[in-house]
Amino acid sequence: MSEKIILAYSGGLDTSVAIKWIQEKYGYEVVTLTADLGNVSDLPGIKQRALDVGAISARIEDVRSEFVRDFVFPALRANAMYQGVYPLATALGRPLIARLMVEAAREEGASAVAHGCTGKGNDQVRLDVSVGALAPDLKVIAPAREWGMTRLQEIEYADIWR
Repeated sequence: MSEKIILAYSGGLDTSVAIKWIQEKYGYEVVTLTADLGNVSDLPGIKQRALDVGAISARIEDVRSEFVRDFVFPALRANAMYQGVYPLATALGRPLIARLMVEAAREEGASAVAHGCTGKGNDQVRLDVSVGALAPDLKVIAPAREWGMTRLQEIEYADIWR
């Protein structure tokens, strides 16, 4: 039995390609984790996509109440804005997703977690640092940072499984 990894999974191209890429590059069995923060419309479809691509399990966590109570309301009370303009809703969800990934890794016996963030934004930092603070023993893999594929190359890579 190979080692497991928990992949923060949106159901989009990057994280769907990441499932096979992680299996091929690292040999991990991939368990996906989708956090329902209230902004996802097709959870059954996302779960099925993960399984169709090759995840051994696809977890969906309904954390809408917790997200609003512990992250959104405190930020609203503090009038938290990114660059003084944008509400911090997306950024606020990352520490919660990191905690869910760590919890899932413990439950699944995984030795690593992964996410689909590129090297371009702050979401990668939010996830990497949060996981590192909660579980320094877990390896963090960010396929989109490593593989260097263009969007077209990702689509071509994904096409090989049809």
